[in-house]
Amino acid sequence: MVSFILPGNSASGGFNVANSLRFNDDDSPSLTRTDSSGTSRRTFSYSVWVKKSQAKTDTDSNMIVNNASDESNQFKIELEGDHPVDNNDIRIRQMVSGSQTVVLKTNRSFRDPSAWMHILVAVDTTQGTEANRIKIYINGVQETSFSSATYPSLNSDMEVNVSGSYTTHIGKRNNNDHHFDGYMCEFVFIDGQALDPTSFGEFDEDSVIWKPIDVSGLTFGNNGFYLDFEDSSALGNDKAGSNNFTVNNLTAIDQSTDTCDNNFCTLNPLSKGTITLSEGNLQWQGSGDNGGKGTFLMTAGKWYWEMKRGDSEDNVGFGVAVSNWTNAVDAASGEAWYGYQGQAYKVSGSGEVSYGATFTNNDIVSCLFNADDGILAFYKNGASQGNAYTGLTNSDGYVPIYFTYRSSVTNYMNFGSPIHSISSGNSDANGYGNFEYAVPSGYFALCSKNLAEYG
Repeated sequence: MVSFILPGNSASGGFNVANSLRFNDDDSPSLTRTDSSGTSRRTFSYSVWVKKSQAKTDTDSNMIVNNASDESNQFKIELEGDHPVDNNDIRIRQMVSGSQTVVLKTNRSFRDPSAWMHILVAVDTTQGTEANRIKIYINGVQETSFSSATYPSLNSDMEVNVSGSYTTHIGKRNNNDHHFDGYMCEFVFIDGQALDPTSFGEFDEDSVIWKPIDVSGLTFGNNGFYLDFEDSSALGNDKAGSNNFTVNNLTAIDQSTDTCDNNFCTLNPLSKGTITLSEGNLQWQGSGDNGGKGTFLMTAGKWYWEMKRGDSEDNVGFGVAVSNWTNAVDAASGEAWYGYQGQAYKVSGSGEVSYGATFTNNDIVSCLFNADDGILAFYKNGASQGNAYTGLTNSDGYVPIYFTYRSSVTNYMNFGSPIHSISSGNSDANGYGNFEYAVPSGYFALCSKNLAEYG
């Protein structure tokens, strides 16, 4: 099933989360910290918000956190890669001297690349009932259905908070593989308490969406930490104290404003042709006559985004399409799509018409879609190219698209949280987004807060 963010799918008000950290697994990114003696090896909590970008194969996983001295002695929380198409389940696993002592594996699937998800793992091995020794909560609700469930023994010490040779790895396994691909924010470790979800979030009274709350007042314990990723020069900074992390293969450009508090559009890995996505699903590379879609559905409002050309090939473009477009530039009848490509044509399933100026490598092309009036327009390096299309009406709305014709290309999409350097920096009238060129009056970045207000 293809995922789209729908209009109004946003919580209102409350605590503001400014930043997340974007992990691109091809870069082998991670945060690491050598463990010291903790408050407790029997009672602790891990809380984190994640938005995954890429599916993993059956030999890989999206590692969230791994406490380990080596492969034979470790504790880990991961989005497991059990299937060749996508990783469905959340798994907690512990190894002691090479023997598996703990495994919890959810039955429920977690495939959606367009949404943020809160994961809380609360551990208390002093509990008499074994099912209470590890609890998993997703978006404030406890998971109770598992395909595998081996709980720790009563009063057992976990492979967490072990001083000396143990390291906490965020975003990878201890032997430098299983790298996380996607976004993380509000990463918290509570040493010495098994907390419930209300310590980290609440249900929005209007939308009933689970949303974050301020965690700065919690008691974190000796090894506890709070990573808010707000300091781009020190992405591993512990806001709760001095348990800072070493940053590996992550830079200031990996700091993102796409967060659990304000979700931004990205490119959809579940709805594309033979395209390779990376960098948080904002960089795309492909060849042949095909393309793909974004994760947001536009049924109303006025929207702005940019694409940066990464090479000199001409045969690429972007625009909008009906939601059932099959990611093919030679679309079948009824799969209407509309775009602007580098050969100075506006293109669609019905043919090409001369339009605008050519664009080449490092040019930045802006897309303006007025869903209220059915108007699609483009700018090149800040200069208007005029209206490309008018009269675009479709009761089901439109999605952002990108496409290529027979060229091997690399390009960069910017829906407001860019993966490339921005020399000027422009936000919309609500203060959202970071764009190279000024956002025209009345247009807004494709993020959940704007979608709730205008979409």
